[in-house]
Amino acid sequence: MSEPVHEPESETSKLERNWTELLQELRVVQTGTQILTGFLLTLPFQAQFPALTPFQRTLYLCLVIGAALATALALAPVSVHRALFRLGDKRQIVDTGNGLAIVTLAVVALVLTGTITFVFDVVVGDTAALVVGSAALVVLASLWVALPLRVRSRGRTENSSSDHNGPPRA
Repeated sequence: MSEPVHEPESETSKLERNWTELLQELRVVQTGTQILTGFLLTLPFQAQFPALTPFQRTLYLCLVIGAALATALALAPVSVHRALFRLGDKRQIVDTGNGLAIVTLAVVALVLTGTITFVFDVVVGDTAALVVGSAALVVLASLWVALPLRVRSRGRTENSSSDHNGPPRA
């Protein structure tokens, strides 16, 4: 049985699809940053908060700033879209939104790592906090940077081999 023939995707359709996919990804990130920010904002109201060390207080305040920054970055593509959509420059909107999404993920990774480090420092101590925080950063870097790069390079390899050997394998 033959595969269906697909019309080539127009540049406009591709940009619209890219923007829709980016918005779906940003919705996930926005929810995560809102939950993380909410968690951080409740901590000062806990009974143990006054007992934090100066390092823990500084780390906590850095995490609040980072969470606020991540939230602002995750919402920024909406503002860019609002400012540019009537100008018909979807390419600029998609490219800017993509860049903002990548920076957002980097900031979220740092805030998530810092939050894990903070919690372990408060509950168990400095050494455990450093070990678990470092492990969290390695896991996030592996999942959010190394894995996508590996999948992308594998896709390029398969696409280049399929150019010479027929359709790509499923």
